[in-house]
Amino acid sequence: MNMKLRKLLPLFVLGAALVPTFLFAQEAVEPAAEAATEAVSEDSFLDTLKQGGWVMWPLLFCSIALVWLTVDGYMRSMIKRMFPPAHIEQIRTLFQSGDYRGVYEFCKANPSTLSDVVRMGVVFLPDGKTMTEEAIFSEISRIKAGFDARISYLSVIGVCAPMVGLLGTVTGMKGAFGALGKEGVGGGGAGELAGHIGEVLVATASGLAVSIPAFFFFYLLRNRITTVLHDLQEVVTGLFRKMPYEKFEGYQIGDEEIYAAMPNWVAAEEGEEAPAEEQQA
Repeated sequence: MNMKLRKLLPLFVLGAALVPTFLFAQEAVEPAAEAATEAVSEDSFLDTLKQGGWVMWPLLFCSIALVWLTVDGYMRSMIKRMFPPAHIEQIRTLFQSGDYRGVYEFCKANPSTLSDVVRMGVVFLPDGKTMTEEAIFSEISRIKAGFDARISYLSVIGVCAPMVGLLGTVTGMKGAFGALGKEGVGGGGAGELAGHIGEVLVATASGLAVSIPAFFFFYLLRNRITTVLHDLQEVVTGLFRKMPYEKFEGYQIGDEEIYAAMPNWVAAEEGEEAPAEEQQA
């Protein structure tokens, strides 16, 4: 499959799943509407929103958030944004030439996920292999946590949307039983009863229509992000392979401020001993 078509495939699936979000809800209400009137015209999107009751507005907001979070997560996890091939080649060339100061400056001037991870690793080179590896893994974990926090809202939508639809179902059934109690089965409130039943069907179907795509794209993006971050870790591990850490001891790479210093009581003791030594000399 062509690489461009492979990248656009999730967007095509998203469009097929969400255009429109309330398609099944609109179809579900037609049997109840036919029982209330002889001539039934096809409901518009606004008519469906009105018939579903107040719960349709939070569900509409959830569907918009679903589309935005899916597209945003897909765009952020693209390879050309995570670790662009041009960045890999340039950083690899600088590593091979031993220009680690140049690596730091390049990563700082060309932000990307790869640049952030490599920059943190280069900064900690004077602290040895253990600290460098911990800094790299910590940065990758921070990036993964950011992705997980964003796509977790898809899971929240997937859980909450059916509950909102169920709430609309309960309120619709309450109205239906209220109309039935006033007019009776054979009374003149058949139209009102059918309207409440339509509200129940629309609310239930709309909640499911939002929830199912939300869970689908949540797991799709989660697996995609896991794979991309694994590939990123392999690239960074290859760059820092056989690094001569002992050669960096005592040097500082980059302009990152180092906060740790000698304890003030030790510095004070050394300051008091110095004049005595000078006096003896």
